[in-house]
Amino acid sequence: MIGHTSGSEPLVRLPDGTVKQVSPLTGTVVWTVPGRGGRPHAVPRRDRLEVDPAEHDRLCAFCSARYLDTPPEKSRLVLTEDGPSTLEHLPATRLDETVAELRLVPNLYEILSVEYWRANHGYQPSPELLTRATAYTADPLGRAHVLDMLGRRAAATGLSGVWATEPEAERLAQAVDLFAGSHDVVVARRHLVDGARFSDQLAGSGSLTPEEHLRYLQFTVEAMRAQYAAQPYARYVAVFQNWLRAAGASFDHLHKQLVAIDEFGPQTERELARLAAEPDVYTTAILDHAAAHRLVVAENEHAIAVAGVGHRYPALEVYSRSRHHLPWDHTPAELRGFSDLLHALHAATGADVPTNEEWHYRPPSAAQPMPWHVVLKWRVSTLAGFEGGTKINVNTIDPYTLRDRMVAELAALRADGRVAVHPIGDECSHDLGVLRYAD
Repeated sequence: MIGHTSGSEPLVRLPDGTVKQVSPLTGTVVWTVPGRGGRPHAVPRRDRLEVDPAEHDRLCAFCSARYLDTPPEKSRLVLTEDGPSTLEHLPATRLDETVAELRLVPNLYEILSVEYWRANHGYQPSPELLTRATAYTADPLGRAHVLDMLGRRAAATGLSGVWATEPEAERLAQAVDLFAGSHDVVVARRHLVDGARFSDQLAGSGSLTPEEHLRYLQFTVEAMRAQYAAQPYARYVAVFQNWLRAAGASFDHLHKQLVAIDEFGPQTERELARLAAEPDVYTTAILDHAAAHRLVVAENEHAIAVAGVGHRYPALEVYSRSRHHLPWDHTPAELRGFSDLLHALHAATGADVPTNEEWHYRPPSAAQPMPWHVVLKWRVSTLAGFEGGTKINVNTIDPYTLRDRMVAELAALRADGRVAVHPIGDECSHDLGVLRYAD
């Protein structure tokens, strides 16, 4: 029946050009009607200001001249004559000795606080964490830094009045919570692109070189592994990137977030349940379907990128072709292949488009095989009453159009040497059964 969107076919184009989709994993229903796909998807900026060169690295709390505006960092990646090097647990007095290409810092405003883990799971910080907090606050600059951070947190929760009356020793007793948190942020060095003159010349993921993006991805993967090791009650570490305020970012400064939670979450639970019945569902329902509909955007030996079906927002998906399920089990070559495709999608999307980058992978304690995959969503529309009332989502760009736009952009970027991706679009093999996660 015309208009029917359930059943075996998740993607249908009707005679008038309307495209109807049903997600093969979630059942989300999405329509794209003719004429709406040509709407602009970049967010116009009306606050373009010339930037004082002296303020270039001081535009937000994540900038490189404001290291003391974030909680005590866990680690940083710096570039040396011998290559990249990771420095861990620097005291406050040494923060300005090097320029951090990437920093791993606790989120001052955690989704799940240390008190959550303490009260609900009996979590206790390790002796190493207690020692580190004591050593950091023994230095006057470190002590002032910690007190400032704790004061800002108290103000955000409406407790600044009580905080101000407490003796310093009692306030410092809370310092360990800044070191023991399970909500971290990976912060990139640049706020603006190198040489920027204006405040809207933001440095997004696609502004990085392929090598810089690889380091960004590798650093995040190592932070994931560290979080599982540090928080014994974590069942899953959610990894995501909100780019621009329209996509939920507090700062228009490139960063990823890692949040340990004590359950898998509904989305992962649904996918694991589906995998229990159909272990090869990602191959048959997603990648084979994408190949059959010519929705493959780009591929390489280690990963494949496709235009996603059944998302509320235009979405691109990158799947690892590795047999490994956990990101940190991937080989350096596999990480490089995955990173190159994800970077290319960001570059082709552009820094003016609000996006969410969502990581999906098998929870370490789950038995079902699941491929590591990342969904890049363009936050270019606002859900409204129609979607809320009907549960039919109106998406302005259908997967076919999205694929064509991306392939055209990637071809231009590749010609300029800005992305490391080949083949793209019709150059791809469109082979079936390309995923190896269930082998």
